[in-house]
Amino acid sequence: MIIQLYNISIFQGRSLILSDVDFEMDKGEFVYLIGKTGFGKSSLLKTIYGDLPLTQGEGTVAGFDLKKLTWKTMPNLRRKLGIVFQDFQLLSDRNVFDNLAFALKATGWTDNAKIKLRIDEVMNLVGLKTKGFKMPYELSGGEQQRVVIARALLNSPELILADEPTGNLDPETSDEIIALLQQIARESNTAMLIATHDYMIMQKFPSRTIRCENGKVTEVNLSSNTSFHSSTANEPVINNSAANVPDSRL
Repeated sequence: MIIQLYNISIFQGRSLILSDVDFEMDKGEFVYLIGKTGFGKSSLLKTIYGDLPLTQGEGTVAGFDLKKLTWKTMPNLRRKLGIVFQDFQLLSDRNVFDNLAFALKATGWTDNAKIKLRIDEVMNLVGLKTKGFKMPYELSGGEQQRVVIARALLNSPELILADEPTGNLDPETSDEIIALLQQIARESNTAMLIATHDYMIMQKFPSRTIRCENGKVTEVNLSSNTSFHSSTANEPVINNSAANVPDSRL
């Protein structure tokens, strides 16, 4: 198992966000994480990568006990994770190659020949092997997201966490990005936890799905009898469950 969470509760300050969370995820598994804005998706992701401390329940990620994380051990966990952001967060003052080189050097790489080799490998993997000299603003949104995925892959992570990776992309490009992430999960045995509002993507590329709702995390069955109904931010309301009021503090 790459993620094991048992009976955990997640807080921001004194506010209880999620409670009694039980969630396991295997290596190489591809899982969607859904839920309306303010219902705890980001809080769950932050707990998994150690940004929110775990104070109740038991949790391990990539072999690290979340309750025992310290500022000294946090970087060791982060090296086993890759994070894909919706807004790319590429450095605008340097080209693609230098963006990736900066990320490698920040995680302890010093051999320039090995740095170049690794960058060539991940750029080829995401289909951008000839784009290393480009500045971020010279790339399309889909190409920039591919660079972000390449950056997440640099240290051969066991788990990639993607927070709305298609949120700023058109439908065709969104399809390409999800297809790429599923391919990487299959071929490299890298687990993928994808937070999304894009239910069209989930229909085109079905996979295991969990949902944050009413302070809980539950498994969702997206079988042929499941219906989707539009709501705010294109969030699917599955089986027309009772309306919920999001917590504005998230």
